[in-house]
Amino acid sequence: VQLQASGGGLVQAGGSLTISCATTDVIFDHFVIGWFRRAPGKDLEKVSCIVGRDGTVSYADSVKGRFAISIDNAKRTVNLQMASLKLEDTAVYYCAADVSDKCWALRGQYWGQGTQVTVSS
Repeated sequence: VQLQASGGGLVQAGGSLTISCATTDVIFDHFVIGWFRRAPGKDLEKVSCIVGRDGTVSYADSVKGRFAISIDNAKRTVNLQMASLKLEDTAVYYCAADVSDKCWALRGQYWGQGTQVTVSS
């Protein structure tokens, strides 16, 4: 299993950005996939996850209503659409996957490298 995150960058507050996690050897029906982030000086935070088998999604309260996670089966990617970005969304974002059908079980059996998202004022 390989995960590769991409799409990070610099965006102004209030703007939007989509980051992607390209997957290799991930059978979506058997996995839960999601995104964590680590902001400077803060702990790792689980941002969002999606259950491949049934599409169940979950979001941290801090991003609910602003972020949307989805699976693109054709491209074999898991995307995180981020809107109404805030300064506090600045972080390194990591995609992760676990063999499971529950979002709460996402703990990072497999990790991708991080992609930096910087929100400026």
